Amino acid sequence: MFVFELRWASLPLALAMALLQCWLSVGLFIVSHDAMHGSLVPRGGRVNDMIGGLLLFIYAGFSWRRMRDAHFAHHRVPGSPDDPDFSADHPSHFWPWYGQFLKRYFGWQSVVFVFTVVLTYWLAFGVPVEKIVLLYGMPAIASSMQLFYFGTFRPHRHGEDGFADRHNARSDNFGTAASLATCFHFGYHHEHHLAPNVPWWHLPAARRQASRDEQVTA
Repeated sequence: MFVFELRWASLPLALAMALLQCWLSVGLFIVSHDAMHGSLVPRGGRVNDMIGGLLLFIYAGFSWRRMRDAHFAHHRVPGSPDDPDFSADHPSHFWPWYGQFLKRYFGWQSVVFVFTVVLTYWLAFGVPVEKIVLLYGMPAIASSMQLFYFGTFRPHRHGEDGFADRHNARSDNFGTAASLATCFHFGYHHEHHLAPNVPWWHLPAARRQASRDEQVTA
C-alpha cells in the first residue's frame, strides 16, 4: 500500500496482488475459525480466543463472541431455519442468501472499522483512492464472497443430491491443490461437521479417510 506504485503498466501485477490478498484474507478467516474450535492452539484455552479475536478484528472488525456463538449455533442445527448461516427462504439461491448473510454479520462495528481503515490510508497517509479500492476494498469483498460460496453456500445449498445425514452438509470432490486455492480445504465440509476440531490443514487427510471408509462399506 505504501511502496507499490499503481500505474497502467503495473496494473497486471496489482491485479495479481489483489487476488493473492483475497486468498490470504480467506485464510485469515479460516485460521480464526480453527481458533473457535480450539484447534489452532490445542489445549490453548484462552489463547485461541485471543488470537481468533484479533484475526477476526483484522479481517473486518468482527466481534469474536458474536461470530463464535453464531458458528456454534450453526453446528448445532446446520441447514435448518434456526441455523444463523442458513437462508430458509432462499436455500438454493446465491445472491439473496449472500445478502442475508452480509446483513446478519456485517454490522455497524464492521462499517466503522472499514471506514476507519480507508480514511486512515487516504487522509493520514495519502494513499490514492484507486489503490485503496484495488488492494484493500476489492480483496475484502471478494474474500467474503469466496468464503460464503465455498464454505457455506456450496456445502449447505439444497439440491437434487440431498444430504448424507443430519449435518446437512456435502463435500467438494476437488483435489488437494484446488481445495486449498478455493477455501483452505473448507470445501471438505462434511468432514468438518463430522469432526469440527480437525484443523483446516488436516481436512484433506480426513477426506481421504472418509473416501476409504465409503469404499470399504460399499
